[in-house]
Amino acid sequence: MHMPRDGVLQRGTQVESSVELDPVIYDGFLDLGFTRNFASSQAYADRYGNNSKVIPTKANQGLSFKKLKSNVYEWLGFEAYQLIFDLLSEAERDKQISLDVFAYDLNEPDIVAALKAIRSRLRIVIDDSGEHRPSTSAESKAARLLAASAGAANVKRMKFIKLQHNKVLIVKRNGVPFKVLFGSTNFSFRGLYIQANNALVLYDTDAAAYFEKVFSLAFTNAGKPAKQWFESDPISKQWYAIAAKGKPKLSLCYSPHANASLSMKPVGDAIKNASSCVFFSIAFLYQTKSGPVRSAINALMKSKVFSYGISDKKGGLEVYKPDGSIGLVDFSYLAATAPQPFSREWSGGAGIHEHDKFVVVDFNRSGATVFTGSSNLAPSGEENNGDNLVMIQDQRVATSYAIEALRVFDHLHFRVRMQSAFGNKNAKKGGSKINAKARASRATAALTLLKPTAISGKPAWFEEYYQSGSQKEADRLLFSH
Repeated sequence: MHMPRDGVLQRGTQVESSVELDPVIYDGFLDLGFTRNFASSQAYADRYGNNSKVIPTKANQGLSFKKLKSNVYEWLGFEAYQLIFDLLSEAERDKQISLDVFAYDLNEPDIVAALKAIRSRLRIVIDDSGEHRPSTSAESKAARLLAASAGAANVKRMKFIKLQHNKVLIVKRNGVPFKVLFGSTNFSFRGLYIQANNALVLYDTDAAAYFEKVFSLAFTNAGKPAKQWFESDPISKQWYAIAAKGKPKLSLCYSPHANASLSMKPVGDAIKNASSCVFFSIAFLYQTKSGPVRSAINALMKSKVFSYGISDKKGGLEVYKPDGSIGLVDFSYLAATAPQPFSREWSGGAGIHEHDKFVVVDFNRSGATVFTGSSNLAPSGEENNGDNLVMIQDQRVATSYAIEALRVFDHLHFRVRMQSAFGNKNAKKGGSKINAKARASRATAALTLLKPTAISGKPAWFEEYYQSGSQKEADRLLFSH
């Protein structure tokens, strides 16, 4: 757009490009899907009127909650919803298929109904730690429903050492595992419809067999101390490479381990050795005080490597900016205050909003690498929880995760910028509250379209992107190639 005269806009050169939104990344090998994470957004406000009744107020109410008769769930669940329900539908239709399931949070009634329909071809291990243990929990209710349909012997409750934290669907035909769905997405209302999450489907017999080995150990030994049967098994002691000709190179690792360094050191080393950029979305990073990943993130904030980061934090979300600063996302701000032309947003209900666990290193280089799975990327979890982690060395996959990181980052950073631009009625400046006139002045300045140098006499908006050695120059160079 150009401004030949003050206040007059004129269209310039236009370029159109198509973007594939299909979750299929490598046909017949890898599908990748994300949740939308837009329940608290301008889009949700416009489409669904900020309807807060899209989810139950309490997780334990999930299985009796009457879902809205709308496409809102498909919209919010996005690609991850499609992958999960397509797989469940396939398992229900094909009587030669059986399904082995790991579940942590389990309160989505349509998922439980789909599992019930598979009947005796289902085996499931459901977490029974903490809030999942009481008979009134959704997980306990789901266990009783599935025991009635699949048979009590096919439903087990366990927690490894602290948690059974896997979220996995293992698909078998005639008893042989041939594909597996895994990732960070819990089979729950918040997991699918509120939080930022990802899900992967691997069509590989070796990968499915490794997940099946973990499942069989848990299913067989449920109720016994995991240190006796899991940490002593080879499955917990190494990374397992998946080699498929012409497909991405990937490796799998399963916890709990006797030593978290087995899984965490490769992630930390990859971040430290990044030469171009690092994008990360790590739930509960604030709880991790040490370890290879935490140390690498701390060092990253002080390095010249370009990075964007997101982490859930009690009471909000931390947004790690390329300049090393951290902004805190306040979900109540745009729910209560929405300066024109923006609409007020629903805060998304009680609970966390960012649940992803992934790290993307050098997506624009040949050595592009992604780490993701159910793992929280923390030493405590790796030594106590049943979890999985995959390392994918492939530029196409890394680019998909990099785009997702930017999408979620920009969505959340928007909130930080709005609150900063418009101020807060409780914010203080020089010891006194910012008055309405001052806030309006800041808002106007922040949202006024900058005019060309020929009209304004001021530097053009893009000049700071050409300052040698600046963060904005790094931004321009990274995303323009």
